[in-house]
Amino acid sequence: MELIQNTSDLSAYLAADEAIDHEHPLVRETAARLARSAADSYGYARLAFEFVRDEIPHSQDSGDPRVTWRASDVLEQGTGICYAKAHALAALLRAEDIPTALCYQKFDVVHGLVAVRFNGAWHRQDPRGNKPGVDAQFSLDGEWLAFVPDLEFNELDYPVLYAEPHPVVLSALKAAPDRAHLWQTLPTAL
Repeated sequence: MELIQNTSDLSAYLAADEAIDHEHPLVRETAARLARSAADSYGYARLAFEFVRDEIPHSQDSGDPRVTWRASDVLEQGTGICYAKAHALAALLRAEDIPTALCYQKFDVVHGLVAVRFNGAWHRQDPRGNKPGVDAQFSLDGEWLAFVPDLEFNELDYPVLYAEPHPVVLSALKAAPDRAHLWQTLPTAL
């Protein structure tokens, strides 16, 4: 699948916004701590991915009722669904000047992940969190995502790489008082 930037301006994929608040002190502190253990930007990207995937539980898996959407809140509260975890990873990567896009897949509902730019190409990564039956890994040599769409069931990969969270996704997160409500209002398409 050919990934398509929604803007040709690569600097947009380094920008901060209300959800990807990489200028927040907690995001900066977390990025600096992870960067101390990395030999280079590729190593940092892997460490940031593994941190978000493994240290921030997916709220559905953990039973946490809280809804987070801002990267700094995800880090502070230590919880989030796929979209929120993607926002946190994007913020950590952008904090270290690694261009990062938000991208989506469609299953019964829309699933969120990120794409990182290395060596002139975009590489999708899924920090959702592993569990039995889900084994996402950081990879620049082919995708190793949590889920693979089945076209027979009208599942698909959206090819667009967004510099900011999709408005439908962000609206659902911001409007949800808790995860139970969010589960009733998750976007089913973009």
